[in-house]
Amino acid sequence: MTGAQRNPVGRSRVKRFLTVLPALVVVIAAALGPSLATRSAEAAVGIPFGRPGADTLLGTDRLGRDVLAQLLYGGWGLLLLAGVIAVAVTGLSCVLGAVAALRPRVGALIEGVADFAILLPAVLGILLVLTAWPDAGVYGLVVVALLFGTPYCARVFAAAAAGVAASGYVEAAQASGETLPHLVFREVIPNLREVLAAQLGLRFVEGVYVVSTASFLQLPTTLGASNWAVMVRENSSGMLLNPWSVLAPSLAIAVVAVSVNLAVTSFDQHRPRRWARGSESLGPAGAESPVAGNALEERG
Repeated sequence: MTGAQRNPVGRSRVKRFLTVLPALVVVIAAALGPSLATRSAEAAVGIPFGRPGADTLLGTDRLGRDVLAQLLYGGWGLLLLAGVIAVAVTGLSCVLGAVAALRPRVGALIEGVADFAILLPAVLGILLVLTAWPDAGVYGLVVVALLFGTPYCARVFAAAAAGVAASGYVEAAQASGETLPHLVFREVIPNLREVLAAQLGLRFVEGVYVVSTASFLQLPTTLGASNWAVMVRENSSGMLLNPWSVLAPSLAIAVVAVSVNLAVTSFDQHRPRRWARGSESLGPAGAESPVAGNALEERG
């Protein structure tokens, strides 16, 4: 491969890295926040909604607490729960989508459930589950995310897996009597890596929105009293006195969501389209898996 051919690839990788860099900075700051904070998030250090100064770089909140300390303490739980939701929804949806592509009746059922779930607002589900199950906490949020996120995500995976399921090597595996778990985990899912990565990013953004919405609505999420969404709700009354008490946590949430979304979009635009979809064979001649074909391409 010539240098002219390698440069566009290198530039696209740098562009994707720069796109996701703001989210990485915010996530790392949230993870290291408690050790970086110079004071407790609950300690009052000044008057309510005090202006930024030398001792309080982002001013104070409605109770006179340091906004920067609260910002450093309040992000890790929110982002960690969003990551758990993203992994759970994506993993379950990937398996269901692969099964739906191999078993058309299951695919029709998933499509019907997805059509029904899309019609119901996620906020309504959050209110119903967390008010009817007040002790659920983070488990209730995960249940809501699975109920409302899995059907649509599984439908995306089913559409992506349809071409893989119709390929020659999967048909050969079915003809040889391989079990459904073998077909799902050994034949189909390994060839959905790009879709898996893209959906994982999108589900993470959805998880951030779900957790932030539940915290903003003051529903029982056991994420603590100083997470970013709670900061926005509690300090909104004093935004004119100290705008940073609301803008700082809002920008933190927005930077993570927008940056990850742009990175996923960039990844989806630049991912290689190696295999045709439909009834044609997606691998090399015969029933060879495209995973093997990719390995040969990379070694070549």
